[in-house]
Order: sequence, then structure tokens, then C-alpha cells
Amino acid sequence: MATAHAAPQEMVPQQAAAADASFVNPDWTNSAWYMGAGVGQSRASIDDERLRRSLTANGATLVSFDEDERDTGFKLFVGKQLNRYFAVEAGYFDLGKFDFDASTSGNGTLRGEAGFRGVNLDLVGRLPLTQRLSLLGRAGVQYAKTRTHFSGNRLNAVTNPNPATEGRSNAKLGLGLEYQLSEALAVRGEVERYRLNDAVGNRGDVDLASVSLVYKFGRPAKVAYVAPAPAPVAEAPAPVAAPVAPAPEPVPTSEKVSIAAEALFDFDKSIVKPEGKAALDEFMAKLQGMNTEVMIAVGHTDSVGTNAYNDKLSMRRADAVKAYMVSKGLDPARLYTEGKGETQPVADNATAEGRAKNRRVTIEVVGTRTAK
Repeated sequence: MATAHAAPQEMVPQQAAAADASFVNPDWTNSAWYMGAGVGQSRASIDDERLRRSLTANGATLVSFDEDERDTGFKLFVGKQLNRYFAVEAGYFDLGKFDFDASTSGNGTLRGEAGFRGVNLDLVGRLPLTQRLSLLGRAGVQYAKTRTHFSGNRLNAVTNPNPATEGRSNAKLGLGLEYQLSEALAVRGEVERYRLNDAVGNRGDVDLASVSLVYKFGRPAKVAYVAPAPAPVAEAPAPVAAPVAPAPEPVPTSEKVSIAAEALFDFDKSIVKPEGKAALDEFMAKLQGMNTEVMIAVGHTDSVGTNAYNDKLSMRRADAVKAYMVSKGLDPARLYTEGKGETQPVADNATAEGRAKNRRVTIEVVGTRTAK
């Protein structure tokens, strides 16, 4: 006997308010403007060997040499996300102050202090590891000015006690991680290296390990699942007496639904939302009167994140759908789950619309209904 397949029923999210969702349409961030601020610890390398030679050049003996190579640094920045993987970022930084205190025989003393501040322009690369976590790498150029001051009775060890310096351009590199707290707000942890020149001819590196908050502008309206309106039901005509017909034969059939992940779950989560529960309740209501033989729930993701992570996320979501349907009375032995990750896209993952279609859970039921 031929199997009659019912037409697939697609349930897609419609534009509406969804105040309880932190993530609804994260793809808008791929072209957003953003700003941020960071603070952390900076560390410099003072050229103590050169200073030691200068202090002992006239036969004096170096008694002590203490240095403080750590301070608090901060940065402010604005940026433009060019696409999913790259952004351009401009910023202002102050790396703090670093000093030393030296003494020689004959009560000689020399104290020095240097501070660095400037502006930078970087190209920032992003590699998504999961839907929330990304690896960051940056390379750019920075223009910094140095403030240097010397004091003490051994000023002859330096050529100028208050040397002035003009700004100089040097390279800048960085590596870090970014975690999205919401669509608009993220936190970063980074380590950056600034190549700098001080006012007395030294050239070295200052490293800044910082934590930053980043806010992106232009978040669109949220999206939520809205169940389709029921079709109007025509008033039935008055019954007409008819001969008693034999009982209809059961007809093999299948029911299938594909529900967008945004309707079922919050971003990067596997807990069914109220909108998703409503969609599953509607689907289960359509199964009334059907003698089911097999039910399969299959989770799918887009290509954001690693293959291993997406495989696990798709399986967790399929299991979450099963758990909810079982809580509504479904026999758990009748429903199987699978996670296909990103291996079965139905649209192009290169576009936001395509990725939204690929984030889904499909449920297919095969069984029989009594013919009418």
C-alpha cells in the first residue's frame, strides 16, 4: 500500500516583542558600531643596565638599584564591525608610570620616572569558538608620547633631567577572548604589547593585560514566535440519514514540523521557551487520533562555532524537545533524538537569513490514521 505523506508544516518566527529574550537576532552585530573601555595591569622593561653603567662611569660604586615596572593602565576605544570576522578599532591609552631609585657611594642618588600615553588604530580579527565565545587577535599602529623626569644629585648620569619627546609611531599586537553577555553587551580579556621609545633613547615593550566592556549600537526589534491563527470553520449542514458504512481502513501517514531555534530557545541555550512550548503543544494536539509508530526529533545549527560544539548543542536541543513532550504525557520510548549539528543546512550560512533558517529542530511522526 502506498504511503501518503502530508505536506510539511513550517512554523517560523514573526516580528513581535519578546522582552524576556537576551538573544533573538545576533547577526546584526556583524555590521554594528561599538564603543568600550578597559582597565588592567601594565608592565614595562626599564633599561637598568644602561643606567648602572652611567652611574658607575666615574668610579662610583652602585649601592642599590630599585625599580617599579608595574602600574595600572586603561584604554578607551570605538570600532566598526566590518563583517563577522573583522573590525577596525581606534582608541586612546594610558599605560601608567614606571620608575627607579638608585644610590651610589658618596651618598649619590638618582631617581627617574617615565609615563606613556597615546592613540592607536588596529585591525581586529575574530574567530567564533561557540555562539557566545570568540578568539580575538589584533595588529595595528600606535602613536605614543613619553613623559620622563629625573631627580637627585647624580643628574650627570643623564644628559637632560627633563627630556621632552615628540610622539613616535610603533607597532602594536594583541590576543584575547570575547564573551557575549547579550546581543549588545560583551566582556573582553586581552593581552597587548606596545612597542615604545622613551625620551632618552631607550626602545622597549610595555605589556597591558586588561578586562574591557564593549557595547554595540543599533540593536533591532526582537523576534518571537507567534502561532498561526486557526483557519475558520464552516458551520456543518444538518445531518442526513445514510446507510451505515463499514469502518474505514487505517491510512499510513506522516506528520512533520520544522520549528526555528529562535522560537524554541534563547541564543546558545537548550531550555525550551514559553513560545516554543506553545508551538510543541500545537503540534502534539495535531497528533490526537494518530496511532504513532515512530517519532524522531532532530536538532540542527548554523555554522557559527566549532563542529564539535554544534554537534553537542543540536543534540541538547533535540533532547530538550523530547523532555518537554514527555512531560506532556508522551511515552519516552516512542520518541528518538538526533543531533546533526551544522551538517544539513537548508539555506546558505553566509547570510543572516540563511543561518536563521538553519537553526531549527525538526520533528517527524510516522503512523496511521483512520481514513475518513
